Amino acid sequence: MNRFKTSKYKNTTPKIAKKDEWINNVRAGSFSCQGDHIKASAKLVAFNTEQAGGGMLGLSSVKPGSDGQCAVTHISCHSDLVTDMDFSPFDESLLVTCSADETVKLWRLCDPELEQPGTPELTLRPGQGGLELVHFHPTSSGLLAVGTAKSPLIWDASSQDAPLAVLEPHGDQLQSLSWKRDGSLLATSCKDKMLRVFDPRAQLTPVQSAKSLQNNKDSRVLWTKDELLVTTGFDMMRNRELKLWDSRKLSSSVSSLSLSTSSGILIPLFDEDTGLLLLSGMGDTVIDCFEISSSEPSLSQVSHCLTDSSTRGVAMLPKRALDIMSCEVMRVLQLTNSCIVPISYQVPRKHSGQEFHEDLYPDTVGSTPAMTAEEWWQGGDKQVDKVSLHPDKRPKSKASPEKQTPVRKGLPSGGSKEDPARGCSTSSSPLSTPSSSSSAAPSRSPSSTSGLSSGFLPSPSPSQSVKAIQSLLGPTSKFRHIQGAVMHRDTHTTNIRGLNLTTPGECDGFCANHQRVAVPLAITGGQIAIIERSQPGRLPDAAVPTVQNSGNVADFCWDPFDPHRLAVAGEDAKIRVWQVPEGGLKETLTEPELTLQGHTEKIYSIKFHPLASGLLVSSSYDLSIRLWDLDRGEQVKLLTGHEDQVFSMAWSPDGKLLATACKDGKVRIYDPRKSTAPVQEGAGPEGHRGARVVWVHDGKYLLVSGFDSRSERGIYLYSAESLSSGPIANSPINISPSTLIPFYDPDTGIVILSGKGETRVHIYEVITEEPYFIECSSFTSSEPYKGLAFLRKTECNVRDVVVAVGLMLTKSTIEPVAFKVPRVKKEFFQDDLYTETAVWWEPALTASAWLSGSNGQHKKISLKPKDMTPVSEAPKEAPVRKYLPSSFYLEEKTDEQKKEELLSAMVAKLGNMDDPLPQESFEGVDDDEWDD
Repeated sequence: MNRFKTSKYKNTTPKIAKKDEWINNVRAGSFSCQGDHIKASAKLVAFNTEQAGGGMLGLSSVKPGSDGQCAVTHISCHSDLVTDMDFSPFDESLLVTCSADETVKLWRLCDPELEQPGTPELTLRPGQGGLELVHFHPTSSGLLAVGTAKSPLIWDASSQDAPLAVLEPHGDQLQSLSWKRDGSLLATSCKDKMLRVFDPRAQLTPVQSAKSLQNNKDSRVLWTKDELLVTTGFDMMRNRELKLWDSRKLSSSVSSLSLSTSSGILIPLFDEDTGLLLLSGMGDTVIDCFEISSSEPSLSQVSHCLTDSSTRGVAMLPKRALDIMSCEVMRVLQLTNSCIVPISYQVPRKHSGQEFHEDLYPDTVGSTPAMTAEEWWQGGDKQVDKVSLHPDKRPKSKASPEKQTPVRKGLPSGGSKEDPARGCSTSSSPLSTPSSSSSAAPSRSPSSTSGLSSGFLPSPSPSQSVKAIQSLLGPTSKFRHIQGAVMHRDTHTTNIRGLNLTTPGECDGFCANHQRVAVPLAITGGQIAIIERSQPGRLPDAAVPTVQNSGNVADFCWDPFDPHRLAVAGEDAKIRVWQVPEGGLKETLTEPELTLQGHTEKIYSIKFHPLASGLLVSSSYDLSIRLWDLDRGEQVKLLTGHEDQVFSMAWSPDGKLLATACKDGKVRIYDPRKSTAPVQEGAGPEGHRGARVVWVHDGKYLLVSGFDSRSERGIYLYSAESLSSGPIANSPINISPSTLIPFYDPDTGIVILSGKGETRVHIYEVITEEPYFIECSSFTSSEPYKGLAFLRKTECNVRDVVVAVGLMLTKSTIEPVAFKVPRVKKEFFQDDLYTETAVWWEPALTASAWLSGSNGQHKKISLKPKDMTPVSEAPKEAPVRKYLPSSFYLEEKTDEQKKEELLSAMVAKLGNMDDPLPQESFEGVDDDEWDD
């Protein structure tokens, strides 16, 4: 403890930047990959974005422009998901990316306000499948470590033909890699729970290896001081754990910490000059700071920073980007769903902002490479020269010779130079490095983190500690890792021409049943193409037969009980009911089976009743809602009470009640058979741009998607018994103009949210206790979609654990998308995921029976194939005991480590949460000094 108290960095304080200093207009992607989602140089920051299926990167500047804002632009990098990226330590504009499209690309970037290069300066094609990881070498220019699925590659970027070395394949998925600070060794972590250390120049096999983790969930490895490295991962109880290792002896860790139970991987960042280690968990709102001591290897917690939004990724800025006059020793950029938040770490000192505190800033690594990749491969061990951060000692601007990487064949030799017209450097070699003048010391301009709020929290009381732990042990979702995948192209319908891309916001864009799809066309007369699902493939170039309405189409939907009946609402205030002949359209239909008239202004939307056949509801600009009996061809109910546009309507699962969301900011519930006025109403989303409503959990709750007062999209949960109390929970999602269209699956409790014109599909599980919404993995399409329509449950391939199947409409295709839950024992029927499902495509009663007061319910069926055994009845596998020699246990752990693990296990078993937490003993201020 004495060492911790005497450390000059023990009081390092995190400060979150003011909101006007955040980088906004960010649409961070939520992708599953092993690499980092954000990286930064002293000048630029690059991050994953949801656009183009993850194939694009967002780019912004670290410092704001003359208008006080950081411009954000996008670069189309790859044809598939960008899985990792890294800035060169020797060129702040040189970025390397890798992707699932099996390529590595080097980009020389410009200022975000200017046009970015359309092509990379270099493309490498290892030919070993999708790539997951890429890192620049810390001392040599143009040297890369590239991670394939199972093998690390060492690559001299000046030679595109083949890598310098292909290291020994790992036993499972390669999860992370890290260069030693002096560039001599490479460490990797793997899904097979092994930690390996390679000397690539000496041998292709590991020089050291050990079982570092107890759980094969995501892990990270990072080299820190000297021979020390850290790993983050999970133990057998799925608790996060942090371990400190001596690379010379990996038989056991030298220090370890058990952390929270959250499911997101811990991302480690290390600052060599201070010895500070930052840990940020994916999806967390906390960033922890530890100090690593190398003299007696140990970990000591320094700070605990609570952030405003959950983390999608974190990146550390180079030392030369810091405000050293304010005693800033680190700065990280936190990537969230919609913005990038700078967080500054400062050491409180007297005369901060007036003096340079030399004891806080030892000489740091410069930005001039020590050698070329070829020199390193031949055995070179030169280190990068260190430079002073003192403002008076920073290098002067001068022309100095540059150490060049061998130039690629076909390119003239020469160094990089500035192109003032573009605001970026151009180079005849993509790996040329800037002169030492580019390693200038940090700016002396006023701190960009001035006015930051403290990230410290007062030490919690025991009762607060219990609540904090209970919040960490909240519910988890079995659908958290759900995966959306476009099905084989043989099932696609292509060459759809003349698609109408401007359907009203209240319309879903298109509709489908198990036999056919209805697609609106941008042709006069409100024409709708009918496409048979039994005949996938390329549509003919000639015009296809259509259903021809006399005016523009506002909304349309299939009768759930008759796959041949299509109802179409027009802007002429009429509802036309069409009957599609068996086998599909052979010629254009011009005469509807039935026309309904009653509304005085154009119609917003229409919905069929979920239980009663032939019963339809419609909403209109005349602010009325009308019920229609199609068998009698007449209006049977007229509902009133809306004061503005009706955004959405939804029948309750039992068919008794009707919910609406309105532009007047109200959510209403009607009992149409008892009253023409709403029986309940409450405040809906504050925004007036659009909203959707759907019933969840057997009609006990209402889920509403909409906008808040700042135009941020979100979902809101209401109790159906108490709308006036307002939402019991809400979850902000992102900022986008299109309304989120929810599809709720009552069998699984998941809601799938799509938005017209977007590429990302958000998925949440809705539960009946806090936190009510559990975010699951999202699905990203390769191009923007027009709509997403879901099919009946019998379309799901239960042998592949598919829980939902939707049809995705793009600008010219219809592509089926299967949503699967990853499971190990797929040979068994997953009866915990597949409850008996309602046969909602068969009516429970007639319209006249419902109108007279009768109620009904759908019958239910099992989806279990006869030849599959439920997983709940699967034979239990007898545990296999692994016998190891006693020497293994004696060498693996010391007596002190065994004692600590035994005590930890006993505390975990007993659930003892009354003991003080480590942070309660940290030094801080007195209780009476905290503001009330």
